[in-house]
Amino acid sequence: MPRGAAFFDLDRTLLRSASGPVINRALTEAGIAGQRRLPGEGVLFRLYDLVGETLPSMALARGAVLVARGWSREAVREAGRLAAERLEEQMAPYARPLLAEHARAGHLRVLATTTPFDLVEPLAQRLGFDDVVATRYAEEGGLYNGKLAGEFVWALGKLGAVRRWSARHDVDLGASFAYSDSIYDVPLLSVVGHPHAVNPDPRLRALALLRRWPVLHLDVPPGVPKLAGMEPFDLVRLVARPELFPFARFDIGPVDRIPAQGPGIVVANHRSYFDPVALTVAIVRRGRPARFLGKKEVFDAPVVGQLARAMGGIRVDRASGSDQPLREAARVLEAGELVVMLPQGTIPRGRAFFDPVLVGKTGAARLAAMTRAPVIPVGLWGTERVWPRSERVPRLTAVLHPPSVRIRVGPPVRLSRKDPVADTEAIMAAIVRLLPAEARRRHQPSAAELALTLPPGRSGG
Repeated sequence: MPRGAAFFDLDRTLLRSASGPVINRALTEAGIAGQRRLPGEGVLFRLYDLVGETLPSMALARGAVLVARGWSREAVREAGRLAAERLEEQMAPYARPLLAEHARAGHLRVLATTTPFDLVEPLAQRLGFDDVVATRYAEEGGLYNGKLAGEFVWALGKLGAVRRWSARHDVDLGASFAYSDSIYDVPLLSVVGHPHAVNPDPRLRALALLRRWPVLHLDVPPGVPKLAGMEPFDLVRLVARPELFPFARFDIGPVDRIPAQGPGIVVANHRSYFDPVALTVAIVRRGRPARFLGKKEVFDAPVVGQLARAMGGIRVDRASGSDQPLREAARVLEAGELVVMLPQGTIPRGRAFFDPVLVGKTGAARLAAMTRAPVIPVGLWGTERVWPRSERVPRLTAVLHPPSVRIRVGPPVRLSRKDPVADTEAIMAAIVRLLPAEARRRHQPSAAELALTLPPGRSGG
């Protein structure tokens, strides 16, 4: 019975940029290329990174077969092995999770690229691809002879090569997926059942909008838009600065316990609607983007919900009991990004707000067990003075005497990763240790203090 496959372009799709400079360096190190270079290739590579494939750049690629005449095929394959590790480092963060999704779905994963087969097969093997459809150079006696073995795998040539490969492997193109950045891959994108424009060049972006093809950027979570190379969180970085919040004074301790790179689960206590702002200010100081898990009520709200999704937020519907939010968060962590969670789920009301013992839900502990990502605790204090739960907006007028917001980041929490209840208790205890001494003392709140913990229009203790 025919099955589906997933065909992936390489440059500016799986990789953030062109593979050519890395491959050329590997060819030189392997003692093959020396100083032989096609004229203008450096300029074309830089242009390629900016706007994608152009006719001059593809003419350059087509002419490379002549430059390679007399090269040893085995030496070129060695250059491919040298390049593979460096190219793997150029992979877009969300490429691996996407490849893993197709593997779980039972799809064959195929690297379909113009780049010569002998140079990219080692990379395909490192990434776990099932096969490679690529331009092949003809050889005689182990040396390239300056001719192609088959077609130049580009545009209609790539479509023809994919069709023949699919026929040989009993693959149904109507049930298959294709991912590319280039307008010149429209022939292939048009014949598969599930085309995707990835980091598309301007012409492909316009066509994808007309044809309603999904547009992806594999350096950000699915659904996060990009314009001129920027995502919404990049704009947040510009405004998440303490001096732009004159109605609050930030007291932020060292943030170097937040990983400088790689995955991490940042967890904090929940005291105010201002908590996400405070956490963002601290995380931006570390120079990292972050993806927040939030209640469905936030994501379902007009405007605010759209902004939350555009920044890569993950919608949580606790009533559904679904693990989908955790799976989405795991994908973010697999891509090497930060996930931010408030384990309490909601701001405690009434007397619970003043309880020195924090009670959390097990989501963060379960996510840590799924991914082995470190859990970084953050203690927040004073955010409720900036934006009490009883008020619909922050206290923007408190500029003469702004309340202090205290933010402390702790070391990774030691977890068993086997018992989510015990691990949740350890997470919440780690957060409590980061709070000031007054947070750990029992307090008998006044009626006025209790009122501040209730949503607008509510009363009671």
